Amino acid sequence: MKAKAQRVIRHDGTTTYTVIGADYLPVAPAHEYLDFMRLDGASPNTIRAYARGLALWFDFLGRRGLAWDAFTGLDFGYWIAWLRTGDLPDDLRIGAPPSLLAPATLQLRSAAVLAFYRYHAAANAMTGPHDVLYSPLAKRGRRPYSPFLEGIANRRPVKPSPMYKVKAGPKGRTPVLTPQHVQGILDACTTQRADGTWTGSLSALRNRLYFAVLAETGMRPGEALTLRHTHMHIGQGEQPRITLTPAEGHPHGARVKSGHFRTIYVGEDLASLYTEYVWRLVDAGADMAVVDFTDSFVFVNSDTSRGEPFRPLRIETIYAAVRSIKRLHEANFTQRWTPHWFRHTHATALLLSGCPPHVVMRRLGHLDVQTTLSVYGWVTEDAELRAVADWRRFADGWKEQLQWTS
Repeated sequence: MKAKAQRVIRHDGTTTYTVIGADYLPVAPAHEYLDFMRLDGASPNTIRAYARGLALWFDFLGRRGLAWDAFTGLDFGYWIAWLRTGDLPDDLRIGAPPSLLAPATLQLRSAAVLAFYRYHAAANAMTGPHDVLYSPLAKRGRRPYSPFLEGIANRRPVKPSPMYKVKAGPKGRTPVLTPQHVQGILDACTTQRADGTWTGSLSALRNRLYFAVLAETGMRPGEALTLRHTHMHIGQGEQPRITLTPAEGHPHGARVKSGHFRTIYVGEDLASLYTEYVWRLVDAGADMAVVDFTDSFVFVNSDTSRGEPFRPLRIETIYAAVRSIKRLHEANFTQRWTPHWFRHTHATALLLSGCPPHVVMRRLGHLDVQTTLSVYGWVTEDAELRAVADWRRFADGWKEQLQWTS
């Protein structure tokens, strides 16, 4: 491997990513661009995805003996083919080549390289690679409407388009978990005994609360990690609710994606589970170990034998829990699920329960109702899902709590 993406912990404790070469030092052009993305406010997840794309590009250049600023358009095409099949231009294959990357992943890797050279063309006047990858010719097809007297006035410059059109492929239906799958995942973490206590460790209770929050609020996995105890308005004699704020500060880069404040009302079951979790945290000494417990993060490292106790949780820890659940309970539900599927499931349950799309939009944090309709519009047209499970009963615990305040 000539190059690879590398996670970096900065001096202030935040996480970012870079590309390192065979000498284990940062690849300067890629590092500069990824640092620009960080300063420009890109999320760590976006930076990580672009770092992976750039690492594959520099790996390919190293294998071919090419300089990063001296290659041909054909070389970029060879790179795309290499990502698809694993075959370099001089390789000989017997039989059909495999398909290594999904179209959407291939498009993301390609977008990282194209954006990388756009940056260097704009910031460092390095236009050679940009001119190789972009065509100044107008796109073929029907021309858009031209205003009156446009031929007399100065024409707008034609925006160059990439030489290679890497398409993401047809978009399928969003994957969902059935209500039985959701309950199975929660119970795989911990279950409640007849006397009201919970089985398992504090970490197991934390994992159940995390997945329950995703299932009942439709938050993105990273958004749930940003929650602080001050965001949990529970046990105050009012309707339980959770507030999401766009404030930065999570040491591992988790944040509210849309950048907008929103309030999500939740049911009593989730409120009771959170209350039990807080009591268990306090019993473990979290209120003494953390400087300001009430303003600390909800989801923390609760295993005092591993790592720094009560340190804000990393998304990698959540994915480790997912892998553990899949391994131990593989016969109970699909092996392909990810934490983001809870968001899709939440939106599906609301729409099949008759909730208006604009309310679902606000609850999910979409900026436009069209986004909600584009992603989940198929749900209301598919009667087969109604036979999969009783979605209305599944949403009964929180479908009445759909008010949203700004």
